[in-house]
Amino acid sequence: MRFAALVFLGTLLLAISAHVQVPFWPVKMSMQSFMVLALATVYGSRLGAATVLAYLFEGAIGLPVFQNGGGIASFNGPTAGYLAGFVLATWVVGSLSERGAMRSVLSAFGVLLLGEAIIMVLGTVWLATLIGFEKALFAGFLIFLPAEALKIALTTALTRIIARTI
Repeated sequence: MRFAALVFLGTLLLAISAHVQVPFWPVKMSMQSFMVLALATVYGSRLGAATVLAYLFEGAIGLPVFQNGGGIASFNGPTAGYLAGFVLATWVVGSLSERGAMRSVLSAFGVLLLGEAIIMVLGTVWLATLIGFEKALFAGFLIFLPAEALKIALTTALTRIIARTI
């Protein structure tokens, strides 16, 4: 019961974070990567990945949890690579967190940077298949770097707060 409640809470937070957005083209900037990294840090690899997979399932069946709503077509659109990156990044960051790799600010920042890189690289590679590499590099990667750096810093701060309270 606790597991299901945490998954539900996580998918709700992911859905909300998808709709906190800045309209860019072809991919909007949102708070999803922040939420993915935060869930990975707090939930760990298994619960975190299960939560992200449940979120993707909710979107696939048509619930309006993604940036542009929901539906199976989302897995062929410009954000599909980022969605796939969410799962892998959650597993990697969660696994490293469980192994104690987030004990210092510097190591937490490095782990979160790795998670962010997974999301951004998979997202950009997929986007490149749709619009070409040069356009994808700019519109799906470089334009997001300042905001993603801020999200990593916020998530790093969150990990330090959590570490002090546990």
